[in-house]
Amino acid sequence: MNRRLWLQTQAALAAGLCTPSLLRAQNRIVKLVVPYPAGGPLDAIARVLAERAREQLGTVIVENRPGAGGNLGADLVAKAPPDGNTLVMGAVATHAINPWLYAHVPYDPIRDFAPITLVARVPNVLVLNAESATRLKINSLQDLLAYARKNPGKLNYGSGGNGSAGHLAGEMFKSLGKVSMVHIPYAGAAPAQLGLLSGQVDLNFDNLASAAANIRSGKLKALAVTTDQRSPAMPELPTVAEAGLPGFAVDTWFGLFAPAKTPPETVAQLNKAFVTVLQLPEVKTRFASFMAEPAPTSPQQFGELVKSELAKYRGVVQRSGAKIE
Repeated sequence: MNRRLWLQTQAALAAGLCTPSLLRAQNRIVKLVVPYPAGGPLDAIARVLAERAREQLGTVIVENRPGAGGNLGADLVAKAPPDGNTLVMGAVATHAINPWLYAHVPYDPIRDFAPITLVARVPNVLVLNAESATRLKINSLQDLLAYARKNPGKLNYGSGGNGSAGHLAGEMFKSLGKVSMVHIPYAGAAPAQLGLLSGQVDLNFDNLASAAANIRSGKLKALAVTTDQRSPAMPELPTVAEAGLPGFAVDTWFGLFAPAKTPPETVAQLNKAFVTVLQLPEVKTRFASFMAEPAPTSPQQFGELVKSELAKYRGVVQRSGAKIE
């Protein structure tokens, strides 16, 4: 502790204003592991949290540890000391999809982690190439379902690769809608979007943030968001379930985890700190720029969500046939 901070602390102690928890926060360093490269929406959201959580938790640093679809960073935290000082920004991929997609995942998504809070949900959107939509006279989800059922195998959809969120959303759509479409995997989300814009594929299940500009410019025809509720970013768009496919709900979610066996009181402290941050107006504004919606929960609620998502994606991944060795 430097001399200035020591003097401030002594003054606060003398005034009865400095609690032991505040003293710990002043000296604490929390490492927030992002299991993906810098620059993506998950990384940006983690940095917003780190910046705003310092008042309650002390220094919070973001460390990017990408690899194996997020598995490497998640495993690093699963094996870290359970003291609340090493956390991971997990996601639907690391905790619900990868355990079924990868032949070997070095952690158990339930047993090896202590859930802290859900952080955000980012809606995806079902979009068609605008020229294809006009040519095929598809103006709604019901039009799409009707065309696909009358013309099995004639429509194709792109994704960022086998096992990606867009691929699995397409497989769920095919299953619930009882339609046949051809999957065209690309080497990433950006090439998949270019394939859609150029007319190489008919439709995609894309991230709303990345698709929004092309929707507004008229290059893409948006039919519905894939979440179970409408997005405040484009409230005019119905959900897939509302538009005619009950039971369909897919979104990208992010959440904070500590290693398993982290003391309950430490988990509660972390939950309180991050939930407070997620409720700040400026944080909601920052999240909105990524079209993400803050979604704070209790640790118990987040744990139940992870279990339900893990169960849901088991069948989706199996039906897709995707597997990564």
